Amino acid sequence: MRSTIIVMPLYLAMFVLGLFAWTFIEYLIHGVLSHMFSTFAAPLHAEHHRDPHAVFTVGAWLPTAIVSMIVFGMFGLTPATTVWLGIIVGFLAYEFFHYRIHFARPLFAIEDRLRQRHLAHHAHAPEEIFGVTNRIWDRVFGSEPDHARLAQMQASVAMTKPLTGPSNFRLIVRPWFFLSRPTH
Repeated sequence: MRSTIIVMPLYLAMFVLGLFAWTFIEYLIHGVLSHMFSTFAAPLHAEHHRDPHAVFTVGAWLPTAIVSMIVFGMFGLTPATTVWLGIIVGFLAYEFFHYRIHFARPLFAIEDRLRQRHLAHHAHAPEEIFGVTNRIWDRVFGSEPDHARLAQMQASVAMTKPLTGPSNFRLIVRPWFFLSRPTH
């Protein structure tokens, strides 16, 4: 009983550390690998900017699930694997909110602000506003526009209607979908 009291806060702290780590990974993937440098991620992300229906990185879900099963199978529930679990939950939350940003009306104020920030990135500032689920690293690395300019951009996209039609969410069940899409 006593060890459970000590271990549970440690696991919770490690999970929260994993969630926080995801925010940095998100910034690196979106900002650095997709916008700042020409990497493997840049062409896929450029497609998303040309056609926001190409929203998801669903192709990463299966490898992530496989790696997670291997990690937990080999090491069980440890502080390190709990950090990994936090990163994975952060990734899934990112996917969920990124989908909602493009395809659904916001349900609450925070979601509306996230939506306006990301749509401002798409419409006005593709070289800024890299955080989709947060703005921590945009502030740290200087890719956050000044408050007045950001507010102006957000106001211009505030009434943008959610997209209609299929997204590449169908990649979950049909992974070859993205490859079969016509180029524009």
